[in-house]
Amino acid sequence: MEGLRKFLKSDVGAGALLVLAAAVAMTLANSAAADSYEGTLGTVLRIGIGDLALEKTVLHWINDGLMAVFFMLVGLEIKRELLDGELSDPRRAALPLFGAIGGMLVPAAVYAFVNRDSAETLVGWPIPAATDIAFAIGVLSLVKRHVAPGLRIFLLGLAIIDDLGAIVLIALLFTADISSQALTLAALCIAVLALLNRLGVERLWPYLAIGTLLWLSVLKSGVHATLAGVVIGSMIPHKAMPKLEHALHPWVTFGIMPIFALANAGASLEGVGLHTFAEPVALGIVLGLFIGKQLGVFVACGLAVRFGFAQLPAGSNWTSLHGVAILTGIGFTMSLFVGSLAFPTGEHDTAVRLGVLTGSVLSAIIGCSWLWLLRKR
Repeated sequence: MEGLRKFLKSDVGAGALLVLAAAVAMTLANSAAADSYEGTLGTVLRIGIGDLALEKTVLHWINDGLMAVFFMLVGLEIKRELLDGELSDPRRAALPLFGAIGGMLVPAAVYAFVNRDSAETLVGWPIPAATDIAFAIGVLSLVKRHVAPGLRIFLLGLAIIDDLGAIVLIALLFTADISSQALTLAALCIAVLALLNRLGVERLWPYLAIGTLLWLSVLKSGVHATLAGVVIGSMIPHKAMPKLEHALHPWVTFGIMPIFALANAGASLEGVGLHTFAEPVALGIVLGLFIGKQLGVFVACGLAVRFGFAQLPAGSNWTSLHGVAILTGIGFTMSLFVGSLAFPTGEHDTAVRLGVLTGSVLSAIIGCSWLWLLRKR
């Protein structure tokens, strides 16, 4: 039992649970239980009292509600890394920063090139620009004895910056009709949170109470509700952060993310063939994740080192850095999430899911094999 507990708490355990959730989702979507699976996700749940109640499908509660908690943890991690982590030192932050920029621009460009003739599908260009922190770190942990410790820090920093970029894209691109009244209330909530922080209030409950109101306001404003999670995380006082981060981490890693994968990774394979992967959406995502990610990260890092803006982590070389660059193509939960925003009506669900799963699996297998064979050689 002790070995099992250690496994579940490890990065490998987190990655394995995500893989299991995705496998279960695919199995359900392609079995006799497919109608029940889709029906459950489409069930409308009403939460609240009277006019204050919200009605959303189970899928929307997961994507708009539970994922807000995930993004709150991301906000906490970004703040911690900026204050006293790897991103607090400009010299250490430079390489993952350049890698993250290249790792977002090139995959987006690859997708855009493949979908250049279709304005309808071109909106999905941010999908392959995201890296799944938990999954990527989990896969790297399988070969951690074969890579320099600095490369794990590089991947973690890059993924965090990458997520920050994804958050900015969500804020700029995926908004519905804006409600000025709800947005004003959201701004007021942010001001109160900032004031609490400024006054040095360290108790968590005022932040979480105001944060809940902020989430509701953002949800009604037309801006995507998960952004409220990032704002709440960034407003938590530094001294209170470790306690909240420690409390949230197991729930997010072993609860929210697997639930999200279970709800979003299920793709029906009925009628799917090689022609499906030749469709612009699926092809753009696969090429963006598997080719665009590693190319963008590697070239950007090469230019940063060549011109003296950054240096390679101690004990690493260009070949091992390339192996880690391949792993950044594991988009999985983040890419699936952005895909659900880019195509909210679900008309390209199958293409998005197959593209993300294929690109992520290729990146995981090839990247892991690359690093293992490199060490063996």
